Amino acid sequence: MNNNLYNEDLAPIPQDKRTWGTWNYAALWISMSLCIPTYMLASGMIKEGLNWWQAIVIFLLGNSIVLIPMILNGHAGAKYGIPFPVFARASFGTKGANIPAILRAIVACGWFGIQTWIGGESIYNLIRTWNPTLEEIHITGLFPQALPFICFLAFWFLNMLIIYYGVESIKKLLVFKAVFLPVATLALLFWAIVQANGLDNILNQESKLHGSDFWKYFFPALTGMIGFWATLSLNITDFTRYAKSQKAQITGQIIGLPPSMTLFAFVGVVVTLATTIIYGQTEWDIVKLASKFESKLVVSFAMIGIIISTLATNIAANIVSPANDFANLNPKKINFKIGGYITGVVGILILPWKLIADPNGYIFTWLIAYSGLLGPIGGIMIADYYFIRKQKLITNDLYDHKGIYGYTNGFNITAIIAFIIGVIPVVPGFLVTVKLIDANSVATWLSNLYHYAWFVGFFVSGVVYWGLTKRVKS
Repeated sequence: MNNNLYNEDLAPIPQDKRTWGTWNYAALWISMSLCIPTYMLASGMIKEGLNWWQAIVIFLLGNSIVLIPMILNGHAGAKYGIPFPVFARASFGTKGANIPAILRAIVACGWFGIQTWIGGESIYNLIRTWNPTLEEIHITGLFPQALPFICFLAFWFLNMLIIYYGVESIKKLLVFKAVFLPVATLALLFWAIVQANGLDNILNQESKLHGSDFWKYFFPALTGMIGFWATLSLNITDFTRYAKSQKAQITGQIIGLPPSMTLFAFVGVVVTLATTIIYGQTEWDIVKLASKFESKLVVSFAMIGIIISTLATNIAANIVSPANDFANLNPKKINFKIGGYITGVVGILILPWKLIADPNGYIFTWLIAYSGLLGPIGGIMIADYYFIRKQKLITNDLYDHKGIYGYTNGFNITAIIAFIIGVIPVVPGFLVTVKLIDANSVATWLSNLYHYAWFVGFFVSGVVYWGLTKRVKS
């Protein structure tokens, strides 16, 4: 066993310490689903022209699909008690596992930045409530206006402060979130129904997308929905390693993920549709919507609630995992705090305010793009664990460069080749989407593969990995 592959955080969880049951996993998903980005994904679909049932179908279908790799990858965690970076060593190698770990960490940094921007935006709107002369936030260049950016940095500093003092300090905020968000969600739903003169009046609004226009939006939106949880579908072993049994993690995730995401999305759909009736225009940003309430005290309460609940979500969901992933690079030199600070810096460099400036950027640039990176990793890990190794791992070798997972100098070249082959087909479409190349310079069918990025990467890399591995072994 190599010291640079092992520490207490990465060690297998003993069977007697695996205490999570079915309802622990259901509660985990309910807690993670009730967050501002979930609302904004649903409201963004409405903003782009879908009606209520079209958006709900995408949510239910997308979360049901991503549930499959979630459960499949979760099996290894429940069986062997190992976290994601260690599980990845089986397919990518003891050193090569840093590739999926860092890619997953960078995506988490992006989510950290997005949540931090939402928190900073809430601080700005709280100030604006008591000083109405301030303008609404408009992002026209590379950076937002000075005061919103200062508010963003203030919220960022608050996150870094909690990392410094330790994540144990976030427990009370998580309890606040567990109480505040469900109550606030129901209050917002009730407000929307009353102000728009009834639920029927809200749901009767027709879709603006018909025929081919609908299908052109449907598949990218579905890919974006899957991309929303593509990160967790990889590192779900970080949670299932605590499972009492396979049944607990499987049943808990089935109960928790699709229903909670769909129900919360319904609130986002209803409220966003209601804003069209109430204000004459569709407001997809919940922070801006909350700032429109007439009572200053209500606005202040809403903003403070969003600030606190976003802070709790950010630390729990977007700091812990990437901090551990960065620490996995060099457990001796990078501890949790340093890993957390790295996450914070990358979260700024990724320019999160640009990612959620509009629904198109959020869904088409952010969610779909990173799903094209994480899909191939998921395909390779599942192909390796189920079709190559038949769910059998040698735990000690996962912590030893000289074991069977050491491959060639710690890297499984087959996995790296399969990963690259899975990513390549979606690159042209991404470059077209971000306008780095002209659409006319790429064949339409090749450009359109980007809209199916997760599916393409998952199946191409999975099949290529399986085929190459079988060929080498034969």
